Amino acid sequence: MTFENLNIIAPITQALKQKGYVEPTPIQEKAIPHLLKGSDVFGTAQTGTGKTAAFAIPILQKLYAGQADRKTSGIRALVLAPTRELAIQISESFSDYSKGLRLRHTVVYGGVSQNPQTTILKKGIDILIATPGRLIDLMNQGFIRLDTIEFFILDEADRMLDMGFAPDIKRIIAKLPARKQTGFFTATIPQEIRALADSLLHNPVMIHVAPNSAPAESVNQSVYYVEKADKRAMLQQVFESEEIETALIFTRTKHGADKVTRELNKIGISAVAIHGNKSQMARQKALQGFKNRTIKVLVATDIASRGIDVDKLTHVINFELPEVPETYVHRIGRTGRAGESGTAISFCASEERGSLKDINKLLPRAIEVKRMNGFVASSHTALDMVAAERPERPSFHGRPARPSNSGQRPFQRKRW
Repeated sequence: MTFENLNIIAPITQALKQKGYVEPTPIQEKAIPHLLKGSDVFGTAQTGTGKTAAFAIPILQKLYAGQADRKTSGIRALVLAPTRELAIQISESFSDYSKGLRLRHTVVYGGVSQNPQTTILKKGIDILIATPGRLIDLMNQGFIRLDTIEFFILDEADRMLDMGFAPDIKRIIAKLPARKQTGFFTATIPQEIRALADSLLHNPVMIHVAPNSAPAESVNQSVYYVEKADKRAMLQQVFESEEIETALIFTRTKHGADKVTRELNKIGISAVAIHGNKSQMARQKALQGFKNRTIKVLVATDIASRGIDVDKLTHVINFELPEVPETYVHRIGRTGRAGESGTAISFCASEERGSLKDINKLLPRAIEVKRMNGFVASSHTALDMVAAERPERPSFHGRPARPSNSGQRPFQRKRW
């Protein structure tokens, strides 16, 4: 299957070839024909499956085909994204695919001055990519009207709701014309998402693309069992023992990302955190520094990391394991791309053993368990054996049981 087989026009297929895209991904193969026909689409797909092209290509092709018959001015297509980074990435994709089509697009998001955005809007655009908050601000100020929208895409709808955008989304939908084509994309389908889709879509085509549960063979995966309190010391040891050119480190919380970043900078490793509490300017500066290699380490939460796409990323480090197994696959898929090799290292505390077990169930083979000198953490089986042998002083969190007459630790750990 090629893009030509999907009846994509020559200018777009040429642009795709320049990007190195020849064969469509499953979500593209399934969604593009229906969107070209004019059907509403309800797509279930993870980030990283190629869904941006799945809706961008049909929008561009249909807008291009309808240019001659256009009778009114105004914005014709709206793409709504939950984060600034994802909105920027979507805008870059439209730029890549629309060369030679003479279609104008722009992206608006908060955290930066609105003046450059409103200047472009005043000149007139065909396609608008936006985050909900800034879109509503500009609508309220009269810079944006949505009554000419022909195509509406709601991307990562579940993340929208997780981030508290439900009221904003409903306000935006209320301003859209009743007659339009809609694409609705989500990774999960909780009840609130289903209700929103039912209110928005008309006889939609249902498309489901299962998440890829097989990381690239070029990614070397390993996991270290380590006490939660010792993770930062182990991270330092990893940087001392591994040849790390660039690393993307994942934490579960914004506070955790900030803490890891501070500790890395203390030992002379250039690191920046990226999460929702950072200003847009700070986030863009961090991403740019990471991409041009002036920053060695980016520490991110899963939501903030959406839209991060860096060439030749050598390491992904899971400082904390994700609760959703598929998220692990998506995280480590940031490395080992385009024929390059990559390394994925995970830290697993005793309270994360359940998450690791679920991740291993998803993978073709279990992640290799490694040991680090100076750190001891036992498996559940070994823990049970120690407890049985010394019932009066069972070991705890993987730490060897102490002799009752000693207040010393059995090993010395490096501290930052």
